[in-house]
Amino acid sequence: MAWNNVLCLYYSRTGHTKQAMEEIARALGAEIAELRDGVDRTGWGGWLRSGMDATRRTVKPVKYQTRFPLTDYRLVIVGSPVWAGRCSSVVRSFLKLHGHELRNASYVLTRGTEEKSERVFAQMDLYTPCGHRTAVSLRSGSVGYTFWEEEFIRETREFLEG
Repeated sequence: MAWNNVLCLYYSRTGHTKQAMEEIARALGAEIAELRDGVDRTGWGGWLRSGMDATRRTVKPVKYQTRFPLTDYRLVIVGSPVWAGRCSSVVRSFLKLHGHELRNASYVLTRGTEEKSERVFAQMDLYTPCGHRTAVSLRSGSVGYTFWEEEFIRETREFLEG
């Protein structure tokens, strides 16, 4: 079943978040869009810049293109890598500037460590008055990746059907 009023919106520096969000969007039949902030985040310099931006909590304008205004989506699934124990500065900027426009939100985090980083969900909720309905923290290549991704999709479908 496809939900045409679901948006998967993400930022990905290395491609791990992009891959996860594409899989989730495909499973849900959702629209997908990428966030961009115009900052070069490639290589080691980009890695360092990204960590510093996350620590400083800088806010920069972000660009994205969707078919409808954010308020028209029943659910917006926001995907972010974890940077320095926080969501990416690109996603934080989006949430600070547009989080109030989301009717319902869900979160997908991708991380490079064994730590689930679930405290980041609460950090993201600070910028979304609706809070989150479902959330998952995924580590690319880990044994439980597929299980947790499928569990997130199942819980999200339950929310959408309910």
